[in-house]
Parts: sequence; C-alpha cells; structure tokens
Amino acid sequence: MDKKTILSIESSCDETSAAVVVNGREVLSNIISTQIETHKKFGGVVPEVASRMHTEVINEVVQKALKEANVTLEDIDAIGVTYGPGLVGALLVGLQYAKGLAMATKKPLIGVNHIEGHISANYIQHKDLKPPFVSLVVSGGHTFIVYVKDYGVYEVIGQTRDDAAGEAYDKVARALGLGYPGGPKIDKLAKEGNPYAIDFPRARFAHEETLDFSFSGVKSAVLNYLNKAKMQGIEVNKADVAASFQNAVVSVLKDNVFLTCEKKGLDKIAIAGGVASNSALREALISEGEEKGIKILFPAPILCTDNAAMIGSAAYFRFIKGEESSLDLNAKPNLKL
Repeated sequence: MDKKTILSIESSCDETSAAVVVNGREVLSNIISTQIETHKKFGGVVPEVASRMHTEVINEVVQKALKEANVTLEDIDAIGVTYGPGLVGALLVGLQYAKGLAMATKKPLIGVNHIEGHISANYIQHKDLKPPFVSLVVSGGHTFIVYVKDYGVYEVIGQTRDDAAGEAYDKVARALGLGYPGGPKIDKLAKEGNPYAIDFPRARFAHEETLDFSFSGVKSAVLNYLNKAKMQGIEVNKADVAASFQNAVVSVLKDNVFLTCEKKGLDKIAIAGGVASNSALREALISEGEEKGIKILFPAPILCTDNAAMIGSAAYFRFIKGEESSLDLNAKPNLKL
C-alpha cells in the first residue's frame, strides 16, 4: 500500500490542533493547544476570544506538529482541515491557514466534517476497524447515532433536537456550582451519589418511530428541582442530583444505540466525542454489550477531545477516493454529516 501522509488542522471550538497522520491510522504527531483555562473564567466558550487565541497559536502548533513528526511540507501528500460544524470565527482561522498552505505548496486541500473526524478517531485507536458499524458521537456540541456504511458514507439514525448531551452536562454543572467544563466534574461527583435518588425525565420518541434525543427536558427538570429546594430552604444532596441526572442521560444514549444495532443487524459500536470519556457511559455500554454480544470500542481520552489526528484520519479516507476541496471552500458552522 502506498504511504500517504496528511497534515491536518482542527480549530472548530476551543482547541487549536495540528497533526501528521500516515494512512489514516498511524499518528506521527498530534499537537493540541487548549483554551480551557481562559474560558473557565467565563463559564463557557466565548467565540471572539476563541478565534483570537487560535490566530495567536496556529502557526506555532503547525510547526510543532511537523517538527515532532520529523517531516517537512515536501513530505506531505495533502492538507486536511475542519470546515464545520463549529464556531464560524474559530473554523475560519484553521481553514484560512490550511488554504494558504495548500496554495503555497500546491498540495490538495481536503475539507473534513468535524463529526466525521470524531468517528474516524476509532480508526486510529483500533487499527483493524472497518465499516460497517454504529457510532455514538457525544460531545459538548453534538449528539448523534450514525450508521457508518463505509469510509465517508454515513446515515444519521438519531440526533438531539435541542441541547447536546455535553451541553446539558455543562449547564447542570453550572447550576450545581461545579464550574466548567461540567462533564468530568459531574462524572466524578456522581460516583458519590445514588443514581436512583431522583427520577428525572427521559425523552423518548417511540411514537414517532425515531431514535432522536432531547436533553433540554432533563436539564430543565434538574434546574427546577434545585430552584424548588432553594425556595423551600431544603438542603440538596448534590451527589444524588449529579448521579440521577447522569443516569437519565446515559440510559437514553444506551437504549437508542443498542436499538440501532438491533435494527441494522450490527455487532460493533464505536463511541466518539468528548463525552466518550464519561465513566458511567462506558460502564453502561460495556455491561450491556457483553450481555448482547456487541463489541464496544472507545478511542483513548486524547482522541475523544477535539484534535487534528482524527481530522487527518478522515481526510486520508477521502483523499484515497480522489476527493479534493476547492480553494474557495468556506466554513460552515451548521454543516450536516
């Protein structure tokens, strides 16, 4: 097999990342500059601040990725870059930089969907993974169940109709006074609580025959529960609230993804996105997977967060199919898979 080396760039939210990936599965470098500490002060990502910080570090991050991989731009076969979905200003920083490189080096430009990147992280972690399989993509901005028919060929089976799961985690964490980012903090606190203490709602759309999600209801129910307790002067057990909220979210994610496997007759689920690091989600899926004979695959935590290696993997599979983006490619903040 011909060796193809991709330089990839990711800047869709609050991580500036560049990576060098060979044949979609071997990572030579994966440099990530995170802005979490800056956005913590604001309790969430501020788009204008994110864009400015991307601009400040992108050149250094790309140079570091090339240096660590011990390659030059001459060794690169194509340049992969996220062009959506995400924050438009943040996306434009990475996209314009990638276009400039492609133009200067006369290398092909490959635009990558950020969600496809998350799914492709599993190709890096699991070298023998091949489609078809089911992927559950859960992050701060996205919640999808995707039927991966082939490399780059997807069917969205279910998606959130409002808040993403990770977004609901952040809002509940803020209400509990845990700070940002909320996912890891709720996951940690939930270990000390009773997941059955409070019966928070679980949205299901069985009557519509869809496996879509909705997390605004459970988020609102938690906020109402906390406000009511405050008004009545009742002390709240925060660990029980965190555990019960997490249990409601995880059970819906789990049930819908296993139903998808049943419908499609598949025995592999690849988890992707930041919430893929959540311990309760992992345990619930692994336990039911063992019962049902379904293999559950996770990327390493570093590949669950936003990173350029996953974008390089997705770009490679598009590149070998002969796909190439034109230099007038624009950022698409609401890009669909």
